[in-house]
Amino acid sequence: MSDGQQGVYLHDWEDDGEAGMLRDFGIDKSALEGATVIVASYTYECYSGQAFVLFERNGKLFEVNGGHCSCYGLSESDYSGDTTTQWQPEETSFDALLQRIPSSYDPGVHAFIYAAARATSGIGA
Repeated sequence: MSDGQQGVYLHDWEDDGEAGMLRDFGIDKSALEGATVIVASYTYECYSGQAFVLFERNGKLFEVNGGHCSCYGLSESDYSGDTTTQWQPEETSFDALLQRIPSSYDPGVHAFIYAAARATSGIGA
């Protein structure tokens, strides 16, 4: 993604965008220093939530996955009160993501990953 492009925020983050994502993970803007968010999705239904974030930093792709029940949120790792956030970026590639995340997982996320993979050469290859 080139400079100046904004990431796509889906579902529960559609309105609040980056601010909502930072708030829900319990992190500040420094966690995204030098990063470009490609796609971020969070759904909260039936007392549980699921999050996925894909971003690029220094020519490398990173993903963050989070999930929770009604007992805790993305800013905690479990219901024991541990305050370690689930914001734990892991390096990834488009190939790995496209193999691991079927279109049935979240058609919106899959579509953005596929489009970004086609439009972005060299990143995460």
